[in-house]
Amino acid sequence: MEFTLPILPTISTTFIVLSGIFVAIGWGLIKKRKRKEHQMVMLFAAVFAVIFFVIYASRTVFIGNTSFGGPDDIKIYYTIFLIFHITLATIGAVLGIIMLYTGYKKQYAKHRKLGPMTSIIWFITAITGTAVYLLLYVFYHGGETTSVIKAILGF
Repeated sequence: MEFTLPILPTISTTFIVLSGIFVAIGWGLIKKRKRKEHQMVMLFAAVFAVIFFVIYASRTVFIGNTSFGGPDDIKIYYTIFLIFHITLATIGAVLGIIMLYTGYKKQYAKHRKLGPMTSIIWFITAITGTAVYLLLYVFYHGGETTSVIKAILGF
């Protein structure tokens, strides 16, 4: 039995994991008051997140999304988990853009206020995104590749 991983989802998941790791490193650096290093690391985190999004969006537009291929009796739990992940990813992306803007504009009071919450949301997004990847491609073989709505909701 041969086991292969799909290349684009594997690459995109790697980039979102790298983004989460760099956010953690950046958080540690700012706690040590290393502002320049923090800025550089967080810029890398943002670049990795954008690379993830470009790969994911391109794959979605040109190929489609993979529906859940696991057992029918857990599909509803997967779907709820996926919707939770998508919601957090959207919130995290918006907050991430706000964080980049406030940091660039030196609006440090707003940046410090939103930073911890944004980082936590981003960590959860990276973890749940990795779990979605594992459920779709590692633990179970992915279902059909189809439109986003059909892949998420099953119709």
